[in-house]
Amino acid sequence: MSKTSASQTSARPQDRPPADGDPGNQGLGHGLKQRHLSMIALGGVIGAGLFVGSGAGIAQAGPSIIVAYALSGLLVMLVMRMLGEMSAANPASGTFSVHAERAIGPWAGFASGWIYWFLLCVVVGLEGIGAAKIMVGWLPGTPEWAWVALFTVAFCLANLAAVKNFGEFEFWFAALKVGAIVLFLGIGVLAIAGLLPGGGDAPGTSNLTGEGGFLPNGTEGLVFGLLASVFAYGGLETVTIAAAESEHPVKGVARAVRTAMWRIAIFYVGSMAVVVTLVPWDHPKVVEQGPYVATLDHLGIPAAGQIMNVVILIALLSAMNANIYAASRMSCSLVGRGQGPKALGRTRNGVPRAAVVVSSGFGFLCVLLSYWRPDDVFMWLLNMIGAIILVVWFFIAVSQLILRRRTEREDPARLVVKMWWYPGLTWVALAGMVTVFALMAREDETRTQLYYTGLLTLVLVAVGVVRQRIAARRDGDGGAARGSSSGSR
Repeated sequence: MSKTSASQTSARPQDRPPADGDPGNQGLGHGLKQRHLSMIALGGVIGAGLFVGSGAGIAQAGPSIIVAYALSGLLVMLVMRMLGEMSAANPASGTFSVHAERAIGPWAGFASGWIYWFLLCVVVGLEGIGAAKIMVGWLPGTPEWAWVALFTVAFCLANLAAVKNFGEFEFWFAALKVGAIVLFLGIGVLAIAGLLPGGGDAPGTSNLTGEGGFLPNGTEGLVFGLLASVFAYGGLETVTIAAAESEHPVKGVARAVRTAMWRIAIFYVGSMAVVVTLVPWDHPKVVEQGPYVATLDHLGIPAAGQIMNVVILIALLSAMNANIYAASRMSCSLVGRGQGPKALGRTRNGVPRAAVVVSSGFGFLCVLLSYWRPDDVFMWLLNMIGAIILVVWFFIAVSQLILRRRTEREDPARLVVKMWWYPGLTWVALAGMVTVFALMAREDETRTQLYYTGLLTLVLVAVGVVRQRIAARRDGDGGAARGSSSGSR
């Protein structure tokens, strides 16, 4: 055994270097503390999709939205566990893209990484638009695009300075979001029990069984709620990207993954249960104002709308900050592995500044397109990102299926976090993803998104395969040339 392998074997798991490393990590800082990582993991599951987007799911699924969020939550738990297993064994800023490259090949790392970067940048623009609409509501007459520009520049500068700035922003944003959701759940539980002062009598099960019953729109409504809930869980991946720049990457990932189950159960499933128990599912305010505002209004909480607007604004700004960070690290990792333009991989003071600026700029370009070409180019962008998160999860599951076997054979001590009942639950997760793809193909509203995302994925896979073959041919020619030169000597 070599000295290197011997030293790695004797080291504690949380202090050991990555097995294969991530060239994209080179030059990045390690300024994130455990408190940053813990709060990023907590806040990552609380976004505007939960506060606002869940209203459409409730309007279709009715009380069965609880089941929809529970089912999609189980799928997300499995994905997070698989990603945690691979990230704890090999922390990398490129996270699942690095794992896909190691497991499947460079083309898979290229396709999964760049499609995720594209998703993050477009979503930065969408979140900026949502935050700007809230500001315009408070300050009528101010230009919406100017607010988006202000937010984009602010978070771009914050991410340019040092990784600890991103960590501090996310720490306080996440703390406010967690505080708000915990307060909402506390008020809701008191109201359900009939203990809220001035909140009236306990509602019992009248809203769960009345107005059409638990499944008012049948299984079709449940399917729609399931599809809506799946995409509300996006953002959990950020913690594995951030872990690569933390003080103790393996320890941080392990802790985040192990707490994922109760976070999902409490924040998502618990919230939906509170909302549909207290408010009739078909109340128009559930969609118009969002389920949280509708619930607080129903309970007579003063200034409920403005309170939730503040929380939603924080959630949107938090997501903008996190997505600029994640997009810059993903692109930097891809460049470090020879999968993109070298300029994006340059770091200064531990920060990939060019990647931060380009990712922020692309997000703002999407905003401008929403004004310049709202009916064609912008809609095309929205349709393309519709199913990207599912594509990413598919790459994660396939990668874990391959890497788990390899790691058990080569270095089992790296399996600090293990996927439950491997490989059975990995196959269950893959089957769940295929089922969601099939359900999307059935529904008119999601079929177009599936086709656009599928086309983008195929294009990136094709480019990745071509690049891989060119690189292999170049390496082969280089090896032959070196061999010929050696033979002539």
